[in-house]
Amino acid sequence: MKRGSALVACLCALSLLPAPVGVVAQAPCDPIDTEPVYSGLVPTAKDVIGFRLGRREVTVEEAWTYLDAVDAASDRVVSDTYATSVLGRPLRYAIVGNPENVTPEGLQAIRENVLRMRDPSTPSDEVAELAATTPALLYIAGNVHGTEESGADASLRVLYELADRTDCAAQQILDNAVVLVLPIQNPDGREADTRRNAYGIDLNRDGFARTQPETDGRIELLRRYPPLLFVDAHEFGYYRSFFPPNDDPIYHEVPDQALGWINELYGPALAAEFEARDWGFFNHNGYDLFAPIYGDTVPVIGFQAAGMTVETYNGAPIDLRVEKNRVAFWVLLSQAALHREELLVDQHEAYVDALRQGRRGTLEANVIQAPGSTQIAEVPALRVRHYFMLRSPQRAYEQAMLVRRLQRMDVRVYRLDEPLTVPDYRPYAGRVGERTLPAGTYWIPMAQPQKHWIQAMLNRDTYVPVRRTYDITGWSSPLLMNLDGGSSGAKLEPSASLVPPVDEPTFEAGDEAPRVGILALSNAVYAFEGTQQLRFLFERVWGGRFRMLTTEDVRQGALRRIDVLVVPMGGVLVGERRLGSEGERAIVEWVRSGGRYVGYKYGGALIAQRMGITTARFRNSPYAIPGSLIRVRVDRRSPLADGVGRWVWVLFDEDDTLRVRPSAAPLRYPDLGRGFEVSGASLHTQRLAGQPAAVDEPFGSGRVILFPYNVNFRLSTQGTQRILWNAIFGPDPS
Repeated sequence: MKRGSALVACLCALSLLPAPVGVVAQAPCDPIDTEPVYSGLVPTAKDVIGFRLGRREVTVEEAWTYLDAVDAASDRVVSDTYATSVLGRPLRYAIVGNPENVTPEGLQAIRENVLRMRDPSTPSDEVAELAATTPALLYIAGNVHGTEESGADASLRVLYELADRTDCAAQQILDNAVVLVLPIQNPDGREADTRRNAYGIDLNRDGFARTQPETDGRIELLRRYPPLLFVDAHEFGYYRSFFPPNDDPIYHEVPDQALGWINELYGPALAAEFEARDWGFFNHNGYDLFAPIYGDTVPVIGFQAAGMTVETYNGAPIDLRVEKNRVAFWVLLSQAALHREELLVDQHEAYVDALRQGRRGTLEANVIQAPGSTQIAEVPALRVRHYFMLRSPQRAYEQAMLVRRLQRMDVRVYRLDEPLTVPDYRPYAGRVGERTLPAGTYWIPMAQPQKHWIQAMLNRDTYVPVRRTYDITGWSSPLLMNLDGGSSGAKLEPSASLVPPVDEPTFEAGDEAPRVGILALSNAVYAFEGTQQLRFLFERVWGGRFRMLTTEDVRQGALRRIDVLVVPMGGVLVGERRLGSEGERAIVEWVRSGGRYVGYKYGGALIAQRMGITTARFRNSPYAIPGSLIRVRVDRRSPLADGVGRWVWVLFDEDDTLRVRPSAAPLRYPDLGRGFEVSGASLHTQRLAGQPAAVDEPFGSGRVILFPYNVNFRLSTQGTQRILWNAIFGPDPS
């Protein structure tokens, strides 16, 4: 199936389905209107936890108690734990299917068949045979945001129904699919009633970086049981529900097949059912399919599956929210089951297409689909057959992280055994030309089944096709990590060796470390996000002594026991009020007496200006630059440049601009005509040319270092994390 092709969704047009493993084929029955018939062997939620699902929101403990009870009562269900949260809570999942399919042997056989079908080298006749007899692996998931609870309760309802119902509507799902149920993807957030997890990370923005155990464990589960469908249930503030078709932009490497399923099978089926129930809904309207960070885009780009976000109004009663999600889950599972065979064959073709494109070095074109969209950019007509990463001892940590990140999405990474002359080497920044790459250079060929994911991770640009986006527009891993590399479209046959699996790297920290305090200006969302993400760096990456401080601690003299005060983003006005004149005087005198102050984004940078400890002046950015990567020049004489080099890529996301004297600006956006580089949306970025991008200046005997952007953006900007490390732990300027 190609983009724009028709996939008939009407059940009356379906022929009888071939029987999967050990099951006799039966005629399709209506997924929704069929009268449910229960065996009564599986306990209801009321039997186990004392109330029916939808009466109130379940707690994490209640959810796991009920999941265990269903598992114990039904031979259709097995359950396990796929990760442990930051605070130590298990992330449980259930697998439900016909009994013979959910045994260890049955699941292993299905996994092997699915992997065989995903292999582009598998002959088409073998794929057809496997598709006729292999259940599809379908996922329903909820509660990735802790405050969006109803998807968890609804998924438990679906689990119960699939475990206990004996009618044909339930049986046709079981006969054609194995369903993986992930009720609660963020147990810490659910218990704390916070959108983010305990480290302040939005788990629905962590898809490609996988910094958090909750995200990493989920994606490893997807690798173990590769999906055909992944449905992610959310809540929001609109009265009408949302489900695809998505808005523009669509990332150009979204496979044609998956986009066709979403737009021509699943979306229309949901629309028909919501219309029949007189439930309001909308499509498009800001919900794009672009950055590979979400619960829908990672399955689409990384697994050639249909990834779908479904949103329900958070102000509706819990029983209505649960019912809408339950119906959405049931409709989508039913459609996938009824079209199982053709979808599995299509998925194989998606991998064949990806490998063919990789061999030819062709990139997918941009597609515009939403009403009213105007295309402003196209994917250039260039060939990309290879990516290269030059080895750098100074950034061995980042390189190991990148290689591991690729390997753990089934990308093959090689190392050149001998020098390679590349006639058309295209560096991430600089001129195209012949270059001889030394032995030891990492080589990632595009001729792989994971071609789409390779391009998404290693791209030089994302080729944003429209003006609006929902989130960031630049996310190239080499740029985020400030690594030296490039690409080529030439036909090359390097002498290279496959890199064995790389262990999680360890950051090489110094032995001597200052005493660091991390100040939360308020309890608001962005202050929580900034302080907790910095806490992650200290606890999980850097090590070193640190204290979490409140404004009350500052007023009580806590600065006497620290050497460096770091104030991340968020909470300026509240922070001023809570510090009061006493707290502000304490900070000013501490810096004047030799303390080092490091601040960034809207919080720490702005309040430094308001306290008068910097000559810099910040102003709200007049430029609508949504999450673009901009190459910034670094003054190599500055201690902030240690291990960084002459350039670093900054993720500019609607951030402030600043003015400061030239001698106090160790980072600066490059002048136009001198290598100004942008990855992502480039509109308005040129207006930053020549402006300062950081402040480093003395105040009394102390030092003030400020950044107008988030140097620790979602824990994924390892390039600017190096600069933050230098700001906290490095020496003073000579």
